[in-house]
Amino acid sequence: MTKPLDHQNRGISARLLDQPYLMLILAPMFWGGNVVAAKMVVGEIDPFLLLAARCVGATLFILPFAWRFLDADMPVLRRKWLLLMAYGAVGYAIFNGFLYLGLTSTTAVNSSIEQGSLPMLILAANFIIFRVRATILQIIGVLIAITGVALTATHGDLSRILTLDVNVGDGFIILACLTYTSYTLALRFRPKVHIMSFMAVAFSGAAVTALVMLQVFGSGLGAFATIPQASPKVWAVMAYVMVFPSMFSQVFYARGVELVGANRAAPSHNLIPVFGTLGSVIILGERLELYHYIAAAIIVAGIAMAEWAARRIANAKRAGANAPTL
Repeated sequence: MTKPLDHQNRGISARLLDQPYLMLILAPMFWGGNVVAAKMVVGEIDPFLLLAARCVGATLFILPFAWRFLDADMPVLRRKWLLLMAYGAVGYAIFNGFLYLGLTSTTAVNSSIEQGSLPMLILAANFIIFRVRATILQIIGVLIAITGVALTATHGDLSRILTLDVNVGDGFIILACLTYTSYTLALRFRPKVHIMSFMAVAFSGAAVTALVMLQVFGSGLGAFATIPQASPKVWAVMAYVMVFPSMFSQVFYARGVELVGANRAAPSHNLIPVFGTLGSVIILGERLELYHYIAAAIIVAGIAMAEWAARRIANAKRAGANAPTL
């Protein structure tokens, strides 16, 4: 997914970039914190303004670090810039737009648990669209995990699905998960450029999209004039979402994949709902209801079943590859 670092590592930050499992813990921790941070300022800032500030700020933050990689990748970027910007529009702007909008009318705990369905949604979409091989156990695992999400979205009463009585905020969170699933599937077509070049151009696409969303669905571009009068809490949240879940999580996860491989890195996504839920309870003081525990257990069971089946397939392939030939 990424190119190897082309310079010798030095200092604390460099040593961090050689610790894959630490980075694969920090990345989902910052992503989980995105939900908590956004929920902290509900009612204090237009969610579309928060989104636009995040995307524009993240783009400006990353450009100085990405400049030399952009120059090296320019021949590819000239041909594929629109595709790269589309990744940012879908995976960063639209995903977080649905997420922030959903948080205005559902809890951060619900949002965190519902995002726990992402690995299963991606597995199911790969099977349906690209015919990626899946075992019966993996398919059952997907169905079990989705049941856990439905239990969360209906606040413990699955019969509400029959009457389409689902909280609108939870509906937006599920749309966010489906959006990120489509982004993840599209990454198989990602042009071969350095991760920093990819992020810089993708963030630019996210910034443009977020500004359009603010103008069309939010309080308009003039809302930026209200930011100087925002509370210190709003400023802190904007700074956090611009830097940590936007840049550090992306870089840490990409570097972790580079060091240990995608298969060993992928389960770290399961930590996002863990950190999101912990933050929601500890920082926001939200309550965990019985259906949260049941839904979380169901989702974990589905993920564990699918992971176990995937490992059996991988082990069988390795055994076949290592079998002696006559």
